[in-house]
Amino acid sequence: MKRIYQYFFRGLIAALPLGLTVYLLYIFLSWMETLAMLLIRPFFGEFYVPGMGLILGIIGIFLVGVLVSQRNVGKLLSLLEFPFTNLPVVKSIYSSLKSFADYFAPHPAQATQQMVVILRMPGQALEVVGLVTRQHVDNLPTGFLQGDRVAVYLPMGYMIGGYTVFVPREWVQPIDMTVEEAMRASLFAWMNSASKGAPPQPMPPS
Repeated sequence: MKRIYQYFFRGLIAALPLGLTVYLLYIFLSWMETLAMLLIRPFFGEFYVPGMGLILGIIGIFLVGVLVSQRNVGKLLSLLEFPFTNLPVVKSIYSSLKSFADYFAPHPAQATQQMVVILRMPGQALEVVGLVTRQHVDNLPTGFLQGDRVAVYLPMGYMIGGYTVFVPREWVQPIDMTVEEAMRASLFAWMNSASKGAPPQPMPPS
């Protein structure tokens, strides 16, 4: 009975990520196919080639990326975000998700911040994997310890959440992993072996 349970659990772990990915892709493609038919039929009648929805979705995402990269679009986005940034509960959720997504966006100025590190406290054999999110503490509110310190986000397994700690720079050491690999490994409690990513980089000065 125990062996049957183990096989079932392993099968569930293997099938669940794939099933969720396929399901989300199916919903996205179905929605885009419906939208594509609504946009094309007024001009071409019943003519439609399956797959136009996928092409439309890719083009739409690309155009959104180009649009939000323009400086003048910032004011318009602020107006669109107004309901999400002023409602009490929605504001906290939306701001947190946006900040979390912005961390993984390809900003050249933040390239040195997006690194995976091992946090080792002096005199302790404990090692914790984290992501550097702040290279200095100069502009933090009064009350934080000053000096050559960094902020490290420690993700939790099996859920989206974690802790942010402020530690001396010498406590952290970059490791040979990308941010995406570290988040994926942390999500499943490092049960699977992670592939190697970019070469480790030295910690930049504050």
